[in-house]
Amino acid sequence: MKRIRLLMIALVLGVTACATETKDPTAGMTAQQIYDEARDFMSAVQYDKAIEYFDKVEGLAAGTILGEQAQLDKAFAYHRNGDHVLAIATVDRFMRLHPNHPATDYALYLKAMASYKVQDTLLERWFPQELAERDTAAAKTAFANFKELAQRFPESKYSEDAKKRMRYIAHSLVTSDLKVAEFYFSRGAYVASINRAQDILKDYPNTDAVEKALELLVRNYDKLGLKQLRDDNLRVLKRSFPDNVLSKSVFLDTPDATKPPTAIKAPPPPAEPAKKPWYRFW
Repeated sequence: MKRIRLLMIALVLGVTACATETKDPTAGMTAQQIYDEARDFMSAVQYDKAIEYFDKVEGLAAGTILGEQAQLDKAFAYHRNGDHVLAIATVDRFMRLHPNHPATDYALYLKAMASYKVQDTLLERWFPQELAERDTAAAKTAFANFKELAQRFPESKYSEDAKKRMRYIAHSLVTSDLKVAEFYFSRGAYVASINRAQDILKDYPNTDAVEKALELLVRNYDKLGLKQLRDDNLRVLKRSFPDNVLSKSVFLDTPDATKPPTAIKAPPPPAEPAKKPWYRFW
């Protein structure tokens, strides 16, 4: 009797285990069918499911065009799902496995877009910030990726958009540097402000920020009592920007001269300089 009871318990447990097993919905499907399902999930904004299915296709169709396409689609799905680090890792793996792939330009574009977003946080989604107010590390990485795309594939359909995004990033980066320089000046950290203003002159020589950087140099050197350096930069400011407030006075003794530099506005793409700065190549 005891044996019968044990047998019945084992049978019940076995039936229960079978009932709770999750059946693989892709069982018996071809790689192409699974891929089509993944694309449907993308259209339905079900990115987690799409990633799962693209991953299956990548395994089933390894070494084929379909498998390669699934890799890129999975990277895009990660990007759309907000998993930007995984998107970058997937693209890097794709380019490592297929260094001469015809879709390398798209892979670089996708990597740049993911790099641009990689430092977004939940707080920033609820309280948006300008790029100039964020940590600029991600923007610089994105800039480098867009630049690589535009240089390696100038005829790519993604190249023109990459250049536009580079212009925006460059403007945002110089705005960020200018804000930092102004902050240092307002706190009396004059040497730090000078260093940042000099970086602006070196890295962004053909932007509106040059005028503001020269203003800061004049003010900082004046605060430090370095009259020779102040006057040298004042002469450059007068020659380059004769309508500037500081350009109209010999010394910093007017009320207007004590005002902080005004915020710069986004300019149209500047004229090509004689010597290209680091952020321009076109």
